[in-house]
Amino acid sequence: MRILPLIALLALSLSAADKKVVTPAGGPPPVGPYSPGLLAGDYLYVSGQGAANPDGAFPATPEEQASQCLANVRRIVEAAGLTMEHIVYAQVYLKDLGAYDGMHRAWRKAFPNNPPARATLGVFRMPTDTPVEITVVAVRDLSQKRVVDAPGLSADRTVSPGVLTGDRLYISGFPGRGTDPAAQVRLSLDAMGAVLKAAGMDFRHMVFVNPYLTAAMPTGVMNQEYAKRFEFGNTPARATIKVAGLPDGAAVTFTGVAVRDLSKRQAVRPKNMSPSATASPCVLANDTLFCSAKSGFIPGPSSGIYASTVETQVRQTMRNLLDGLEEAGLALADVVASNVYLDDINDFARMNRIYAEYFKGAPPTRTTVQQFPSVDRKPDAADRWPTLEQISLIAVK
Repeated sequence: MRILPLIALLALSLSAADKKVVTPAGGPPPVGPYSPGLLAGDYLYVSGQGAANPDGAFPATPEEQASQCLANVRRIVEAAGLTMEHIVYAQVYLKDLGAYDGMHRAWRKAFPNNPPARATLGVFRMPTDTPVEITVVAVRDLSQKRVVDAPGLSADRTVSPGVLTGDRLYISGFPGRGTDPAAQVRLSLDAMGAVLKAAGMDFRHMVFVNPYLTAAMPTGVMNQEYAKRFEFGNTPARATIKVAGLPDGAAVTFTGVAVRDLSKRQAVRPKNMSPSATASPCVLANDTLFCSAKSGFIPGPSSGIYASTVETQVRQTMRNLLDGLEEAGLALADVVASNVYLDDINDFARMNRIYAEYFKGAPPTRTTVQQFPSVDRKPDAADRWPTLEQISLIAVK
């Protein structure tokens, strides 16, 4: 593996690079320290949008709620001078997976042609208690967008198996099915592999992967099967998230991003983090750095989480993320998007207070969810505390 020590309205420039905050007129205001949208290089990153209408109320039915959510997304996309067809990737978070069909009907209306790749998850709770939240990535130049079909994965034209852009491939989540956990992992990864192959790539091209697991999927089983697909120490960045549920009762799904040109893909690993069979701390793809989800662990000997509060854990998490950024020659000012996973959404305000200290001025876009019921907050025999938060980042030079 080659480790590279390499030196994220429409108005506010964040740095010398082409980065602009996008703040639309009307619609619900941000409920935390994040930007609604951010143009960075060839892409627009959009914060997770809830289902509140301009008056702050939620519509009555799942289809109406998803439609309002997508209307809030549209407001940001159009404020950036783009259209819904420019969207190449989306993640949908549902508080109740029984709302899936209603969401899907709204999705069809919003994306009648060339829909984006998508992953859909059932989560426990979200800010403002929205029943649905959607985050998206759009490409600036529509001529760069190309839908990728794959054998056996293209029956539902509401979601594209994959979408190619100028320098990367976004891949939908395909839930594994069946009763055997290992077989489910293989099926989901095989679907990802089929999309990669249809785009002229393979697993070496992956730069970031989200494995989403329910309580029915043992993490060890998933990791064992997952590691077989990648070179040790040169794996993609990864955010492994336990969720409340997945469509069709699946126990696992994988979604992610690949880079077209392997010569422009480099794993980035700070010296205090050992090589891994399952995740690189960060991966640089052209000008974009994808960083694995980090928690408040202390790296090195006797590693673990020794802080009992979400505030202190967030501070250590940001230090761990900054290690990866600095190894790539980047800083927090270069971050364009983040995902925050909270053990308890009631910690939202406390997390925001600390998070805001690290992003002065115009912050990156962000999506925040409580993806699973809260843990029992007690230390173990070695004085290690459970994870109360995780954060993953995308940064652009």
